[in-house]
Amino acid sequence: MHVDSLRVFCDLVETASFSKAAAAHGITQSAVSQQVRALEQRFGCTLLERSRSGVSATPEGQAFLATCREILTAWGAFEGRLGELKHEVSGELRIASIFSIGLHDLPARLAAFRAKFPQVAVHVDYRRSTQVYDMIESGDAHLGLVAFPAKRPGIIFEIFDEDILVIICHPRHRLAAKKRIPLSVIAGEKFIGFEPDTPTRKMTDRYLRKAGVKITPVNEFDNIETVKRAVEIGSGISIVPARTVTAEIASGQLAAIEIESPRMTRPLATIVARNRPRPPGMREFIAMLKAQG
Repeated sequence: MHVDSLRVFCDLVETASFSKAAAAHGITQSAVSQQVRALEQRFGCTLLERSRSGVSATPEGQAFLATCREILTAWGAFEGRLGELKHEVSGELRIASIFSIGLHDLPARLAAFRAKFPQVAVHVDYRRSTQVYDMIESGDAHLGLVAFPAKRPGIIFEIFDEDILVIICHPRHRLAAKKRIPLSVIAGEKFIGFEPDTPTRKMTDRYLRKAGVKITPVNEFDNIETVKRAVEIGSGISIVPARTVTAEIASGQLAAIEIESPRMTRPLATIVARNRPRPPGMREFIAMLKAQG
């Protein structure tokens, strides 16, 4: 049984998709199926249930999944230690990121890191903010990337960058031609917001209350991509991080307006577990984020 097979199994359960697990490892779906069958034959039990909607772990599969994660954590620590002895940066780096950072801030930085440290196996999970903290606390990820970091026992955070928040609207909206406006101008507008428990939503609500601005809530979503799509079809306006709409502004799908006052920014931070070892890859990645920020 190879370590790579354990990684494939973890990703298969995580994505609930043979095709996605195969793509993540650069192998065929048939190869993924063969690895699962070999594991099931070795242990004499069914690890996965297959259905039209995808795959899910059986109770035996869940137990095996937990063991796989423990083994991979130990293996990653060993590879990192071995790399240190060889004076090289290697091993595994598991990152848990909120969607907006993972999809918009991370790709270019990750490409640069992989080019500089090709021997580090980087795996990224995209999660909601609360789930990122949970993964760090449970040890399922080495490094978390969040916005508006919160103080939690056993968690250390460092701000590495900040993003300016802007108002976005349909290109034919009455505000689309504006370059900068005070927050008060959006009073009464139909508004597409994030769900109440998201940090960006909480911060936006505070600024609106402080400015005495009342908007008309239309929809609430848990991720930036859905918010953007709703604004694109003219359902309302929204307030989002500027870097998350760069492509849509360039293509003319959305218009963005700077907020003249108050200036609204979103801090981006790394979070790590206080008392867990830091693999060499994680130390180098954090250093790179801070240097580029």
